[in-house]
Amino acid sequence: MEIQEQAVIVVGAGPSGLSTAARLSQHSIPYILLEREDCFASLWKKKAYDRLHLHLAKQFCELPHKPFPSTCPTYLPRKEFIQYLDDYVTHFKISPLYQRSVESAIYDEATKKWKVEVRNVSLGSGDGSFEEYYGRYLVVATGETTEAFVPEVQGLSSFRGEVIHSTQYKNGEKYSDKHVLVVGSGNSGSYFSLILWKMLKTLTRDVCLVFNFWNMQIHILSRGMAYMGLTLLKHIPYYWVDSLLVVLSKLRYGDLTKYGIRRPQDGPFSLKVKYGKYPIIDAGTCKKIKSGKIQVLPSITSIRGNDLVFENGKSHPFDTLVFATGFKRSTNKWLQGDDYLLNDDGLPKPSFPDHWKGKNGLYCAGLARRGLYGAAMDAQKLADDIKNLL
Repeated sequence: MEIQEQAVIVVGAGPSGLSTAARLSQHSIPYILLEREDCFASLWKKKAYDRLHLHLAKQFCELPHKPFPSTCPTYLPRKEFIQYLDDYVTHFKISPLYQRSVESAIYDEATKKWKVEVRNVSLGSGDGSFEEYYGRYLVVATGETTEAFVPEVQGLSSFRGEVIHSTQYKNGEKYSDKHVLVVGSGNSGSYFSLILWKMLKTLTRDVCLVFNFWNMQIHILSRGMAYMGLTLLKHIPYYWVDSLLVVLSKLRYGDLTKYGIRRPQDGPFSLKVKYGKYPIIDAGTCKKIKSGKIQVLPSITSIRGNDLVFENGKSHPFDTLVFATGFKRSTNKWLQGDDYLLNDDGLPKPSFPDHWKGKNGLYCAGLARRGLYGAAMDAQKLADDIKNLL
């Protein structure tokens, strides 16, 4: 078994891990960056749909110490963001250890160090594939989007069509002759519905596309509202920003209850902080819902072959189900002995802004449900803290 030791062990080479690595490098703090996939930012490189754009303006998505080039559009497409990450890794000379699946991490009271046991996936499953890493500090930077989540639905195994998670969706070409149901109430589900409707429209086909809201209470904001809200958050309390955004959303989109959409009592930023529920950044889906081009149905109660039964008792046939139902974390499977920082779902127990630091040299980055901007802030705080402790 190979054994290595370093000051800091960082788990996860997504934007959170890359931000942490860059900040540690700026402080000349040695680290090891472990990544279970065969590339960094695997969600962006391998599991994102072709037409994905950043939902927020670029200034809210920059990683530490490297602003976006002025030539970049305000809302970066996926390819340009990946290029930015490639340049970021090159600039800071970040070299993750790939295909390292963390099996366990436990704090050793005797040595005052974290012991991280890792399986080198590229070497198979034999004894020689296991490695041990020791570090005074451990950073959980695996992100909010670790494991694709598909909810349990009665009869799902009997469905005769195709069932995919949003991470498997690339574009709508293969669904040109399909009756598609998008399950989910987030930005991915909203955008998939719009993309598929536009594609089917170009084919002049009369196809009913249904956007199913798994959770019917959501906020809908325009890009301009989201930009304004994030800017105002730097200057005034979030509950004031929430009040303003709710008023603007009502003026822009009106009462959506007759379309099956209700606004939550909590404001958009309050909801995000409490439950990690992001508002929908509307790119045109709301207009199509109002016109009836995209329909909203209640939650699915059961599936019988290709027929789906909904909460209102009605059933509809579909050929394809796209689950845009988010992700779960897997930290609880390997992080041992932590009863303070992270809960069973791998999210911080302490409230923002005290969410990033645990006990015994344990930290987390990118788990505060505040997107890329929050991940960058976490990376800077924890790296500065480690510098002061060394």
